[in-house]
Amino acid sequence: MELDVIICGVGGQGSVRASHILAEAAINAGNRARVGETFGAAMRGGKVSSHVRIGDVYGPLVRERSADIIVAQEPLEGMRIGRKYAAPDGVVILNPPPVYPVDVSTGNAVYPPVDEIEETLRGLAGTVAVVNGTTIAREIGNPRSMNIVMLGAAYGTGLITFDRQILLDVIAAAFKPKFKELNEKAFLAGEKAYKDAVS
Repeated sequence: MELDVIICGVGGQGSVRASHILAEAAINAGNRARVGETFGAAMRGGKVSSHVRIGDVYGPLVRERSADIIVAQEPLEGMRIGRKYAAPDGVVILNPPPVYPVDVSTGNAVYPPVDEIEETLRGLAGTVAVVNGTTIAREIGNPRSMNIVMLGAAYGTGLITFDRQILLDVIAAAFKPKFKELNEKAFLAGEKAYKDAVS
């Protein structure tokens, strides 16, 4: 398989961990994979995007306007990345709850309405699916598993063609055993949520 994925959000949302899980699973499935990370600020709340390139690839960063999947764990970051990297026939998966930057919290900037962000993304990518990974993770009982919900949604696109169990095995190995069942529920719920969003 050949696939370009970007997982973006803000520090503390688990974007980097999700990207490493996806890359490791791709390798375990017999593919080549490269990961490239960019950080706006090395702190909780700073911009974070991780590029995962699977297949016969060389450079670690996705080329502009060629991301097959963008997993936007935060809306404004999703729009920022989408404007540069979304392929016209690509998929954007949008987690709608915003994480307000300091400038917005102090009144020095205005956060755009999330429905306007969604509309902008719809003009950039072939498919935009709104998956509230934050709410789903909270309902499952582990709010920190939002990144796993969103990874499940990415799998739900059908563009990740290796077996689901390979991903679930890597997820299980990445966390303490007590989180195995919760993370599996999170992944499967995200996969279902994506399919519901586009049906």
